[in-house]
Amino acid sequence: MATHLISHRNCLFHDTGYEHAERPDRLRMVMQYLDEETFPELQRHEASLANEELLLLAHTQEHVQNIKDRRPASGIVQLDPDTFMSPGSYEAALRAVGAAIDAVDIVMTEKDANVFCATRPPGHHAEADQVMGFCLFNNAAIAAYYARQKYGIERVAVIDFDVHHGNGTQHIFEKDQNLFYGSTHQAPPFYPGTGHAHETGVGNIVNVPLEEGSGSTAFRDAMTSHVLPALEKFNPELLIISAGFDAHHKDPLANINLVEEDYDWITKELKRIANKCCENRIVSLLEGGYDLLGLAQSAKTHVKALLDD
Repeated sequence: MATHLISHRNCLFHDTGYEHAERPDRLRMVMQYLDEETFPELQRHEASLANEELLLLAHTQEHVQNIKDRRPASGIVQLDPDTFMSPGSYEAALRAVGAAIDAVDIVMTEKDANVFCATRPPGHHAEADQVMGFCLFNNAAIAAYYARQKYGIERVAVIDFDVHHGNGTQHIFEKDQNLFYGSTHQAPPFYPGTGHAHETGVGNIVNVPLEEGSGSTAFRDAMTSHVLPALEKFNPELLIISAGFDAHHKDPLANINLVEEDYDWITKELKRIANKCCENRIVSLLEGGYDLLGLAQSAKTHVKALLDD
């Protein structure tokens, strides 16, 4: 199994302001833990710069234009209560999308390959027509539509284990029975307030809210009892992971209390299903994770599990 790592230094130039949780040090720390000495077998790539046509696969023209129009020449602008842009943010977002597109190209053209994209800003809160929760564009949704358009596949699944519900991905997918979204997350009214179990789309959405303080057993039970069987039944041709690591017990923004072994376990479970359903095609995209050490250790564990045969 070949594992690829895609990133780009310009993702560091997305400046969200002093002490913002989604800060450049997140990516610096992840890349430090995924360095060449630790992971010499990773095949490394620089992310392409996505073009506007790709953004329109999942977003409205108005949404894209609004972000372009609000790009600051200097300083930082606030797009919503949580989401900020600096002069480098737009390119960083295009690199994050470009990485997801590059990853799809790799797994669709190489045999037995998976990819981890270490980029920022994250994407799973961005809806078709609005920014939200640190996210400008929905990297996972764009990648899913690109895979369908470019390679003619129909069924694409996104599994999201970020502690926050991916309202944006659900919003974009919920009316298309050939797009699957499965999520575990801290239960509403926790941010963003969506992700109730009764939100099922057209039978293609599986949400398993976890109560505050749930821990490893509840997470694994939710995946084993609900998300993974539904994913296997869906039988995807491509599996995308929204890999948020903010359910980690060290994270300051949430309280689900996972440990690194949980990320090892869920990665291997998803690999098992990908092997059965979609020729091992996995694209993993970095989402949240706001304790630097917890994030880096979890990402390292996730990538090691992607590498392991």
